[in-house]
Amino acid sequence: MARKPDPATRALDAALKIAANTGWRDMALGDVARATGITLGQLHEAYGSKNAMLDALSARIDAVVLADSNADLADEPAKDRLFDVLMRRLEAQAPHRAALRSIARAASGDPLAGIAGLCRLQRSMRWMLEAADIDSSGPGGRLRCRALALLYLDVMRVWFADDSEDLGRTMVALDRRLAQADRAARRLAGLGSLVRRGEGQQAAA
Repeated sequence: MARKPDPATRALDAALKIAANTGWRDMALGDVARATGITLGQLHEAYGSKNAMLDALSARIDAVVLADSNADLADEPAKDRLFDVLMRRLEAQAPHRAALRSIARAASGDPLAGIAGLCRLQRSMRWMLEAADIDSSGPGGRLRCRALALLYLDVMRVWFADDSEDLGRTMVALDRRLAQADRAARRLAGLGSLVRRGEGQQAAA
């Protein structure tokens, strides 16, 4: 006999269903408790807020992506590795697209929710970089996480409207954004090299 999901899992699933059908902004915690058949006390123990539910959803999606191995992409360029990882993340999000669309609409009208969402996405992007074997540590890593979060948000706007079976529009958008980011990173690296060379010449003089 299959085990019944724990209250936290049931509550998150119910919240996503309500968000897809009714809307995230108007969903109350009591609605989730009633839909799940648990008490408010049990819901409070699992999630202290709607924001905590979104943290759990992000972690759930991350876990699906990180469960896969990238061994077959080890010899591919960083851009291609990252493309594969981010497409896997979008595919993992697919069952929750209507709920995520509702969550995004709610965040667009709530600056604090928008900031919290961006911070949450940056944490996820740190793991996506690591999954693609790209360094996410230090100041450079923080900059990559922030830039990748903004890139991912831009691609998600295309993904929300992409109802094709193969997500062709989404793949084109992601490839284009990553190519632009790769060119920008190369230019910055070249500029940094020129600056260091100039400093070295001045020191020698």
